[in-house]
Amino acid sequence: MDLSPILSPLNDAQRAAVTAPVGPMLVLAGAGSGKTRVLTHRIAWLIQVEGASPHSILAVTFTNKAAGEMRARIEGLLGIPGAALWVGTFHGIAHRLLRLHWREAGLPQGFQILDAEDQLRMVRKLLRSQGLDESRWIPREVVWFINHQKDEGLRPKALKDGNDPTRRQFIRLYHDYEEACARAGVVDFAELLLRAFELLRDNPEVLRHYRARFRHVLVDEFQDTNAIQYAWMKLLAGSDGAPYIVADDDQSIYRWRGARVENLQQFQRDWPQAQLFRLEQNYRSTGNILQAANALIAHNAGRLGKNLWTSGGHGEPIRLYAAFNERDEADFVTQRIRDHMQQGGERRDIAILYRSNAQSRVFEEAFLSARIPYKVYGGLRFFERAEVKDALAYLRLLANRDDDASFERVVNLPTRGIGAKSLGELRVAAREQGSSLWRAATAAVASQALGGRATAALAGFLQLIERMAADAAPLVLHEQVDLVLTASGLIEHHRREKAERGEARVENLEELVSAARGFEPEGELPPLDAFLAHAALESGEGQAGEWEDCVQMMTLHTAKGLEFPVVFICGMEDGLFPHQRSLNDLDGLEEERRLCYVGMTRAMRQLYLTYAEQRRLHGSDSYGQASRFITELPEDLVEEVRPRIRLGRPYAAPTAAAHHRPGRRAVASEPVAPGMRLGARVRHGKFGEGTVLNVEGQGPQARIQVNFERQGTKWLMLAYANLEALS
Repeated sequence: MDLSPILSPLNDAQRAAVTAPVGPMLVLAGAGSGKTRVLTHRIAWLIQVEGASPHSILAVTFTNKAAGEMRARIEGLLGIPGAALWVGTFHGIAHRLLRLHWREAGLPQGFQILDAEDQLRMVRKLLRSQGLDESRWIPREVVWFINHQKDEGLRPKALKDGNDPTRRQFIRLYHDYEEACARAGVVDFAELLLRAFELLRDNPEVLRHYRARFRHVLVDEFQDTNAIQYAWMKLLAGSDGAPYIVADDDQSIYRWRGARVENLQQFQRDWPQAQLFRLEQNYRSTGNILQAANALIAHNAGRLGKNLWTSGGHGEPIRLYAAFNERDEADFVTQRIRDHMQQGGERRDIAILYRSNAQSRVFEEAFLSARIPYKVYGGLRFFERAEVKDALAYLRLLANRDDDASFERVVNLPTRGIGAKSLGELRVAAREQGSSLWRAATAAVASQALGGRATAALAGFLQLIERMAADAAPLVLHEQVDLVLTASGLIEHHRREKAERGEARVENLEELVSAARGFEPEGELPPLDAFLAHAALESGEGQAGEWEDCVQMMTLHTAKGLEFPVVFICGMEDGLFPHQRSLNDLDGLEEERRLCYVGMTRAMRQLYLTYAEQRRLHGSDSYGQASRFITELPEDLVEEVRPRIRLGRPYAAPTAAAHHRPGRRAVASEPVAPGMRLGARVRHGKFGEGTVLNVEGQGPQARIQVNFERQGTKWLMLAYANLEALS
């Protein structure tokens, strides 16, 4: 038997993981260490050497692309059709099981799958049928609650309301939603997983059949599994089974989606006899990049532990740029891209990574100005994002009441009781009168043509626009934008959305204020009209075509699994990255550090880290300090591009006292006033409770930086702040 196709491409560690005797196994596969190769070659080994039938193998991945790649590689190695194997995503495998066992699963034979938008529409329909106000019971929040419970394996009857009327209503909506889905014969994505788990749990014969069939269960990206995915895998494999798990606990970055990195520790408890293999040789990055990434991630506690290395050279140092502000940061990146091009490089070699989607705007403007083609990977350009277009529609109505497209976009956003039927009647009236929707609406309100409730809601909308226009008239441009975001209810509407989606939308809306503040109108147009024209023009150009050589822009989350010769990680300031909400949360801070590790290990040859001493983001100016992650990198691996001209802020992060570098200002470790030590809890009369992050100066000029739980990070003059030290 010729085993060279299976074994010859493998290094020693990979070969050990591929050829190990059958049994429970955990393969810790570092970034760029060839985990997909190990998985596919393990499957080939099981079939060719261990005599396993292709029908006895179940391989689970997290994306259809990864599943297709794995199937193709196995076909290439063994020459057998990939269809003989069960290789797919968790959702794909669950769907396949439910199609085969629809009766045992309690489903109609022809059940259909609801996508995310279909699910949202069904929830909206449910809220309307119960007469619930969508501004109080936000549809996306209801969807999040339902999916979260399903991801935890919980049905409505298992939930307790804790005497909380809001939670009680959510549970009731979950129950009613389930009944509506059953009547319609549909299942959502979360239901696929939960129903597949319940199929095995509640049908012993079905479970026995699949345990006997799938003697080899292999799971990729195991660090990203949630509660129901782990429970399903554990049930299918059984305590006597031999699951083969491939994971990297240092790349677990989806906690907000329900992923549980602790499932790795749970796996070792459930299968204590499991063998552990480490894949540490990296085939992507230079030695310096890997050493820096290793040093960073070593600050996380509870790791299973590994140390990436390469047989290649050390490569160039990591370059750190301290920008004056966000525009200087974008200009620096733009110039480095030009340098790269002049040296014969391609734009597609370069990735710009950032923590928040809102950061893309300044880079987009810089690239448009410099005529550098770019692509926002996995997302929309700033002015094309739905929430930004909603805000612009309100602003356009202030400038022109007869803008029908803007009227239709926001007349019922946030929901105010103006339904499709009323809007349809307005369209008919406008067409008959030869007028705009605004004029038709004004006439309909005057004549009470739409009925009491709809008329009142429409009158309220018209009054809102007129009131905002009057209030905005004396204000400067960015204040006009800020007023509209607040008065329209858009900010509050998205703030109530759960998880990161709502937060990202709020950040984008606040960034629109920053865009207005930095906008310099040209010509004779009033500032608002000029800004609206600017937004329309920017949304219509700049992003590269599908195959054009262009710079790649994306969030750090989106970058996982990708690699680029040159990587810029931008906006590395405490409060931005790590994110503000993680500064006082150890688990959250460790996930942010893993996210930084993921970003650094995307770089193949060159890695740039940038931060701004002053940044205008989310509508306000802030004076930040370099991310604590920068202070956690070995000094000899980092080269500063220019001496910083400080704006009176210390370089080091408050938790990094042990990592201060020679010649740099250290953060004060002694209190400048009783109880004002770093890490102390304090209370402010207006801002509430918070944690001391930094102190600067002495005597009457002493200043203190506090991360307030509700108001974020603020610098205060200690002499006037009247802070109360909490025990």
